[in-house]
Amino acid sequence: MKDSKITDCQLINLPKISNRAGNITPVSGTIDIPFEINRVYYLYDIPGGAERGGHAHIELQQLIVAASGSFDVHLDDGQSQKIISLNRPYYGLLIVPGIWRELHNFSSGSICLVLASHHYDESDYIRDFKQFKKLKNNA
Repeated sequence: MKDSKITDCQLINLPKISNRAGNITPVSGTIDIPFEINRVYYLYDIPGGAERGGHAHIELQQLIVAASGSFDVHLDDGQSQKIISLNRPYYGLLIVPGIWRELHNFSSGSICLVLASHHYDESDYIRDFKQFKKLKNNA
């Protein structure tokens, strides 16, 4: 697992095209974000008080966007922690490999859009925080 730091994660200001009919935000992999997009998924109908995430990835990069509503992303690199609030559909949070993430505090009707660098691969997930900390300490 890469020895990534929270400072490697960043907010990316995505393109926003506005006119009287509304706004559109196009996202092109390797142009607007630093990876090729191989998977897209979104979280919705999240019950009040529910949390999502609770894992880290070995290789996968993600861009997380609050497509609607708002939520918080809690990041942990094994040494430092940071909470990023997402509430605008033209900002995305880049999460690099080796960062633990938890999503919480979802507003009613929120939609969390995720652009991912890899297809789903269960072996890329670290789902146990104690194992994550152990791997980070040995990196």
